[in-house]
Amino acid sequence: MESFVSLVFLLLVGFVSAKLSSEFYATSCPLALATIESAVRNEVSKDLRMGASLLRLHFHDCFVNASFLGCEASILLDDTSTFTGEKTALPNNNSVRGYEVIDDIKSKLESLCPKTVSCADILAVAARDAVVALGGPTWTVSLGRRDSTTASLKDANSNLPSPAFNLSTLISAFSNKGFTANEMVALSGAHTIGQARCFLFRERIHNSSNIDASFAKSVKNSCASVGGDDNLSPLDQTPVVFDNSYFTNLLQKKGLLQSDQELYNYGSTDSQVKTYSTNSATFFYDFGKAMIKMGNLSVLTGTRGEIRTTCGVVNVS
Repeated sequence: MESFVSLVFLLLVGFVSAKLSSEFYATSCPLALATIESAVRNEVSKDLRMGASLLRLHFHDCFVNASFLGCEASILLDDTSTFTGEKTALPNNNSVRGYEVIDDIKSKLESLCPKTVSCADILAVAARDAVVALGGPTWTVSLGRRDSTTASLKDANSNLPSPAFNLSTLISAFSNKGFTANEMVALSGAHTIGQARCFLFRERIHNSSNIDASFAKSVKNSCASVGGDDNLSPLDQTPVVFDNSYFTNLLQKKGLLQSDQELYNYGSTDSQVKTYSTNSATFFYDFGKAMIKMGNLSVLTGTRGEIRTTCGVVNVS
């Protein structure tokens, strides 16, 4: 049964990918990609942390992969009288940021090419451009996604991996979305940029035995055993540079989140972490490939969904 489900998933991904094209806006909005890139570079130059935020926004959109949800910009929708959106889901509330950047890009594109470029495509391209702006790899983003007309608080709460997951649970969570364990490790490398809130790693730094003692002590300065839930700490020592320091940290037992350290904890992914820690080119290549695959999760194409004119609101019929 599992092999049959996997086959169906791969067929669907292939079917979806065939409808997407990196040249999708070549004639309908030829300045779309340049407009997104310019806006992202400008925002990241003003706030380096925004690079990680835009990458995370894309991931949190795509990974809510229900029967009708995936990389279709559902995370951008505000609550309505008919559904509660994903912005207030536990993994997103007071955490995910960058909505205003996407809104600004959308406004620019609506002026250039009204009702043409989807919010879902903006998220995918902005994530790529944000990584590049921080020194990371580039990859080809296939385009032609359309936007959903609904969102799901329930699915956002239940589909996104928890920072408390152990390795087997992580592998299973990513496998459910069609990813291999190797792809899971590569995508986890996104934590080479950005920061995390105290309440997500408090248990690890105060009670874990699989952590460097001096590292734990330093992080406790901003994350006491009680209070300061929203205090931030960097996910690795170079949080505004996309590099392989994240994996080097794991070898030293300096992973901030428990789910990060699980990748190097006498398990099946240890060797891949070691490879990435010494070979950033291999990490960059694998990360780009995995991002392409993630960007194709359950997309809407053709006449499904819509092209929102404002990313936070479904179009009025």
